[in-house]
Amino acid sequence: MILAVRNAAVATRNLTLATRNAALAVRNAAVASRNPALARRKMILATRNAALATRKMGLAVANAALRTDKTPLQQIFPAQLPDPANVCRPIVTPAPDPGDRAGKTLRAVLLGMLVMLAGTLPRNLLFAANLRYFASVPWAVPLTAIYLWFFWRYLQGAGPPEWTAEERRASLRANRLPGRLWAWALLAGGFGIVALVLALQVANRMVLLPAQQLPDLAQVPRLTVLSLLLMAAPVAGIVEEAAFRGYMQGPIERCYGLAVAILISGTMFAVAHLDFTLILWPYYVAVAAIYGTVTYLTRSILPAVVLHTGGNLYSNFALWRHGQAEWQAAPGTAALIWQAGVDRSFWSASLALVFVTAAMVWAFLRLAGAASGRPLTIPADTAK
Repeated sequence: MILAVRNAAVATRNLTLATRNAALAVRNAAVASRNPALARRKMILATRNAALATRKMGLAVANAALRTDKTPLQQIFPAQLPDPANVCRPIVTPAPDPGDRAGKTLRAVLLGMLVMLAGTLPRNLLFAANLRYFASVPWAVPLTAIYLWFFWRYLQGAGPPEWTAEERRASLRANRLPGRLWAWALLAGGFGIVALVLALQVANRMVLLPAQQLPDLAQVPRLTVLSLLLMAAPVAGIVEEAAFRGYMQGPIERCYGLAVAILISGTMFAVAHLDFTLILWPYYVAVAAIYGTVTYLTRSILPAVVLHTGGNLYSNFALWRHGQAEWQAAPGTAALIWQAGVDRSFWSASLALVFVTAAMVWAFLRLAGAASGRPLTIPADTAK
């Protein structure tokens, strides 16, 4: 062992000498400009001697390790070698803490509801004031649009405090998409909305759904009513998608998966609507499933914002024209099938629902295929 270490020391000294010779050869090459071939030959020889000395030092160290009787190798190199007891020990990933996941979910729900209130209450106050004061002019529309612009900019990361800017932007999930994803997302979501309307028609023949009616606006000019209804659709689309599919669904997705995220966000989406009753809970969860799946596959709320705005335009105009919500049966509709039996209109709506649902599933599968080739960008966790 002692002899081997001594050999290693000798080899190290030889390496030092060889390195010094290499430096000398370089200097000679610079001086001997009249004979560059000879200088180059000396430099090559010195470099070869340095490599040989390095090889000898490695062999000496190896011999020192092999000639030890009972001395562990890590006593020679204690800083370089791992503990042998840990070499074959498997790496165990700690299981996620259920309490931590529950805390993140609760925080996501509270943040989502706060975003919803911050975007909706000012709109409601402005609309109520417009209907009461100077109702002949829809002055609340431009004020609401200005507030909505600042609201959206803040959620995108603008404004103070600066240390929350990145978290706000990532939580919003308003990521840009290529045209192909836009096309499949709008097609799949559009089929989903049509399927939902048909499902409501079928449900209206099976159960009694609660009534929803507009307040008496006979004294308000039609222009004001129409303007407010038009403005209400993008406000709901932007605010509710940012709140429920952005700030709320995203963290729950990462904790429990898409299904649980849709169930929780859909339930809170139902609670946020004042016309909610238990029988309408499947309706709101189905709406959340359509918009939430589009957001999950595209990793962006932008298609859901467009779909939600379009769906609200349809429901708002249906409420304005017919005086009732889209889930209510139109006047003169046949009685429940349990009373009057199944008729042709019920079978027609049911058959159309089957075909449109099949088209929706096909479109969502194509959307999933188109989205699978995109680079994965995981937003920052909103519940750290």
